[in-house]
Amino acid sequence: MCRLLRGRNRSPGLHPLPAIADPTSPKRLRRSRVGAGTQPAGSPRGGAGGGPEREEVSPGPALPSRSQWPGGARGSERRPPRSPGGGAVLGAGPRPRAGRGGSMLHRVRSAVAHLVSSGGAPPPRPKSPDLPSARSAPSAAPPEAPRSPPARAGSGSGSAAPAKTAEARASFSRPTFLQLSPGGLRRADDHAGRAVQSPPDTGRRLPWSTGYAEVINAGKSRHNEDQACCEVVYVEGRRSVSGAPREPSRGQGLCFYYWGLFDGHAGGGAAEMASKLLHRHIQEQLKDLVEILQDPSPPPLCLPSTPGAPGSSDSSHLVGPQSCWSSQKEVTHESLVVGAIENAFQFMDEQMAKERRGHQAEGGCCALVVVYLLGKVYVANAGDSRAIIVRNGEIIPMSQEFTPETERQRLQLLGFLKPELLGGEFTHLEFPRRIQPKELGQRMLYRDQNMTGWAYKKIELEDLRFPLVCGEGKKARVMATIGVTRGLGDHNLKVCSSTLPIKPFLSCFPEVRVYDLTQYEHCPDDVLVLGTDGLWDVTSDCEVAATVDRVLSAYEPNDPSRYTALAQALVLGARGTPRDRGWRLPNNKLGSGDDISVFVIPLGGPGSYS
Repeated sequence: MCRLLRGRNRSPGLHPLPAIADPTSPKRLRRSRVGAGTQPAGSPRGGAGGGPEREEVSPGPALPSRSQWPGGARGSERRPPRSPGGGAVLGAGPRPRAGRGGSMLHRVRSAVAHLVSSGGAPPPRPKSPDLPSARSAPSAAPPEAPRSPPARAGSGSGSAAPAKTAEARASFSRPTFLQLSPGGLRRADDHAGRAVQSPPDTGRRLPWSTGYAEVINAGKSRHNEDQACCEVVYVEGRRSVSGAPREPSRGQGLCFYYWGLFDGHAGGGAAEMASKLLHRHIQEQLKDLVEILQDPSPPPLCLPSTPGAPGSSDSSHLVGPQSCWSSQKEVTHESLVVGAIENAFQFMDEQMAKERRGHQAEGGCCALVVVYLLGKVYVANAGDSRAIIVRNGEIIPMSQEFTPETERQRLQLLGFLKPELLGGEFTHLEFPRRIQPKELGQRMLYRDQNMTGWAYKKIELEDLRFPLVCGEGKKARVMATIGVTRGLGDHNLKVCSSTLPIKPFLSCFPEVRVYDLTQYEHCPDDVLVLGTDGLWDVTSDCEVAATVDRVLSAYEPNDPSRYTALAQALVLGARGTPRDRGWRLPNNKLGSGDDISVFVIPLGGPGSYS
């Protein structure tokens, strides 16, 4: 039979058998050997040998040693391959010599013998001594190019270099006052369980027995991009000495309490940076005001300059309310603190702009800050986080959301005054819907930067551009990109598929509202509630007030843990419970899938407001 097959194979009238098309043909074997790596020294070259036919591909893992090959060590006797039935494969003889003809003839014989013995089943891939076994080396396919690690979710660019991703992972952190262990950090970063995190119930509590709770999002971003800060900051004033630079004074300084929530987007770097540095900028701005705030008299119009300095004048003409014309504006101490907070936000944003190239402040963040100083509470908000006071069942809003809808006229005015910021792609006008080209020349409703109502205008070619402000509610966007109009960071934010920057339309200045604690007698159930938009997206002010009454009434008034329990209840109520189709509220509506962070500050404060 073997002779007959050999004779037929040599016959010039017959075409090559199908075994030639087997994946293990010499042409593919040469690519496999090269793609799998460089052969050990002293190993046979295989069918075609080396030379100009060798393909240049990137090296892969090293091949096994010769003793690990199916044929055994060099010079050892090789067992014939076995057929599926258990017998020796017909035509399997000694290993042919390396070369194109011998290797081809051996494969043809093996294939024909298998067809005869197995009734036409396709032949298995033979174990050639020219290839490592499947268990000892990867397949013969060319090695795949290494993939970059996945980008941090929510990033503005959509991709990240491996080094940047590793840096983002290493910088992941939660507020220090949570005192989370490595295991606690892993639980806080679990999107499936979404465990609520709060400071440990120990003797060391946050100032004013403040309550805090947070929970990670349901998969919106890789990590929790919210950050929080709670500090007691001491401010030492500066004094001016004749002929010497301003330096810290030795007099009595001021102390202020500070709370901050920072809702990050497109990465958590900006929120983390602001949580660590914003209160330091406020401290720096207040250094010039220490003596002025402690003096009950009206603040001076100008501060004295150093005598003899270039451009300076006699301080007697600069100090005091009567130094200028009689119609000067009255400035209060309260407005000085407001100005210090506003300047601190601006300096914080400028610092982020300087350090954005070092990847220290990627993305941006909304900022909600509370400062208690000299009996007054200052609530500064830049973004869509919110704060309310619940006092004796009454709800007092202490902030407003800054979105494309609430700041439409400011955005339109900026686009009208500086049309170059629109890049010829957007129009500052607002229409009820997108205009179609076939509607040119018709009259349609519109409104501009000066209008709160609507009017009709003739549609022109420029009106076909995309509107600067589009959408409504939570879907409203500036330049079809971002849903908040105030905050910190976002210096690298561009319009999608464009180089048009969005930062000129975003403001870092907060709105500051003041609440005088000395004007009211507060009970232990009066609280100030701060929350990121993850809370307010699914919870109304009335629902928050109802939760305040329900939770605090279950605790003794002097129990310091009652405010932490209230913060946890608010977070749990906004998160919901896991069901078949995501996180659901008791009314079966969708719970918040965003990061949720909540501060509950009792208005009883430290016990003394004077």
